[in-house]
Amino acid sequence: MPVNTLAKSPVSKRAGAFDSSGIRKVFDLAAQLDDPINLSIGQPDFPMPEPACVAAKAAIDAGKNGYTPTQGIAPLRERLEAEVRRETGQSERRLCVTSGSSGGLALSLMSLIDPGDEVIIFEPAFVMYRPLVEFLGGRCVAIDTAPTFGIDVDRVAAAITPRTKVILLNTPANPTGVVIDAATVADLARLAESRGVTLVSDELYRSYCYDAPFSSPALHSDRVVVIDGFSKSHAMTGWRVGWVHGPREIINACTMLQQYTFVCAPQVGQWAAIAALDAAMDAPLAECRRKRDRLMAGLAGRFRFVRPGGAFYLYPEAPGGSGLAFAERAVAEEKLLVVPGTVFGAADSHFRIAYTVTDAMLDRGIAALNRLAESYG
Repeated sequence: MPVNTLAKSPVSKRAGAFDSSGIRKVFDLAAQLDDPINLSIGQPDFPMPEPACVAAKAAIDAGKNGYTPTQGIAPLRERLEAEVRRETGQSERRLCVTSGSSGGLALSLMSLIDPGDEVIIFEPAFVMYRPLVEFLGGRCVAIDTAPTFGIDVDRVAAAITPRTKVILLNTPANPTGVVIDAATVADLARLAESRGVTLVSDELYRSYCYDAPFSSPALHSDRVVVIDGFSKSHAMTGWRVGWVHGPREIINACTMLQQYTFVCAPQVGQWAAIAALDAAMDAPLAECRRKRDRLMAGLAGRFRFVRPGGAFYLYPEAPGGSGLAFAERAVAEEKLLVVPGTVFGAADSHFRIAYTVTDAMLDRGIAALNRLAESYG
């Protein structure tokens, strides 16, 4: 039978507009290399807490493998909600357990954005933000935060228009590791509330604050929507347990939309998460701080970078001026995998290093990076 070459693609325009994540491409490349120096994938290198492992095994043995209520099992949801209300002082704040923090982000934006609405993001930004907003028919208004990667609230105020629906904040930030100071966070929350804009705060890295305490905008406005999860804080990336909390009407919308999309977070992961909440995490988080300091000391003098106050990333300027060209050379000459800044925004000036690896791998990476820097003269 002849093939109709003029036939329309079966793939929707929305799906066709997506490209595979640049980080995922690096991950696939790593699988093809023999003994690469992989500083590309941002996930903890410490084990999931033993109490959480025990709880997960017990849940499996008890046959807790089916669906849960859409909003999450009551013991987990109620405990998280109680902690959130205690921290914020907002007794009416509601919470929904989601399929990872990415699920929480998707549900939040689905609940808030209509086609044509504008969303303010701060670039460089997490790779999901822009594609997800545009998939929903929204328009990203990007504020370039270079060179300090801080936030100027006056610039945010100037960017707000009658079409602005959401401001999307991430602190500590991926990819820069920058932690926004408490005063700026408070000002941003108050600005959003005063202008009738919803501030969505991605707080997945909140436990990784090395130099100053974490400050949530939800402390300053009951209209803030917060996204969080267990992936980074408790090394549970594969279990897909996150949560979103905020005003009742928004969380109700998230819960309804989850019913028709993700259905619920995986049940076994939810039981593991309850046990994880009681696990002591000071030691692995101190290790992350130590590795940050080891990396910064190893690259000092050859690379320029903003000191990261949190998360587990360093975001140096690329020798030669192009992060993409530098990342390509790193693979070709050193089998070193880093992520170019073009993955996170329009600027091609930096690259991201994820330092949650063994000391041996980190030292190999430092040596390779310095050799590359020296080759630029």
